[in-house]
Amino acid sequence: MNSSSINWTALGVFIFFFALVTVMGFWASRWQSGGKANKGAHLDEWGLGGRNFGTWITWFLVGGDFYTAYTVIAVPALVYAVGAYGFFALPYTILVYPIVFLIMPKLWHAAHKAGHVTAADVVFGRYKSRKLELAIALTGVVATMPYIALQLIGMEVVIKALGVTGELPLLAAFVILALYTYSAGLRAPALIAFVKDLMIYIVVLVAVVLVPMKLGGYGVVFASARDAFAAKGGATGLTLKPAQFLPFASLALGSAMAAFMYPHTLTGIFAAKSADTIRKNAVFLPAYTVLLGLIALLGYMAYAAGVKVEVNNDVVPALFNAMFPSWFSGFAFAAIAIGALVPAAVMS
Repeated sequence: MNSSSINWTALGVFIFFFALVTVMGFWASRWQSGGKANKGAHLDEWGLGGRNFGTWITWFLVGGDFYTAYTVIAVPALVYAVGAYGFFALPYTILVYPIVFLIMPKLWHAAHKAGHVTAADVVFGRYKSRKLELAIALTGVVATMPYIALQLIGMEVVIKALGVTGELPLLAAFVILALYTYSAGLRAPALIAFVKDLMIYIVVLVAVVLVPMKLGGYGVVFASARDAFAAKGGATGLTLKPAQFLPFASLALGSAMAAFMYPHTLTGIFAAKSADTIRKNAVFLPAYTVLLGLIALLGYMAYAAGVKVEVNNDVVPALFNAMFPSWFSGFAFAAIAIGALVPAAVMS
């Protein structure tokens, strides 16, 4: 680690907010516990927050573990690399919510009635097959492990942008994560999700207003991106090529069908207080899709800002370092890192 390359102002802001959510994570074991002396004796108290999360908590929790740190890093990086094709995340996060509205309340009823905690529990309860239960459980673990790794990548990217190198900071962050998740269960990421989502909204809204203003407007942003993609040639561009229509549609539909079968998204569903809570969230959660569309635009802004990176995942941190003062970069990087902690805790 070269101390001269560290952005100390940004790092100080980053550490402050990281410490804040760490304290919140450990305090969360007392939050909404209802004073139950035996709250640790029941798995649904630890793993599902007592199945007592109302509309707002569920909205932040599901949004927090569905729209992750890697979303903020990878979607603009994909748009930067391939243009319009990177926007597949928008239709898929629109298609998924009617599925949630129709199907997930029924799944919640089945889980709530029988006290099921996971999808594997629900499957065994219905089909009485240990082999099928095991297959569902193993599929969930296999699907979730690379997803946790993606959160590590998202955090690693922002730590590197602060000028800090090596594996020790990443290891320390996830040791802290493991400790407060073990202590507070699902209540920790549910509480932290409030802070994380508020910070992400501030960062993105400031970026989509101020960055184009500094660059000369959205006309300049799109023109710069168009010229850059034209120079690249091939399948990149501001609009889809005809050959991309079917892959784009199938990718969006397949992602929508799979999204709420992941263990971490189902956990947020099972933790809801009622089936109506899930239906309300299916109506309100598309607000995150609007945010996602704004996040994706950062990939185009990087071209107008003249950002050049060796690895596409570095685009967003490089853009913030180029366009904002150090303190705001630190705030943005903290938001992204905390955005990794919430889903990683739920997945764990």
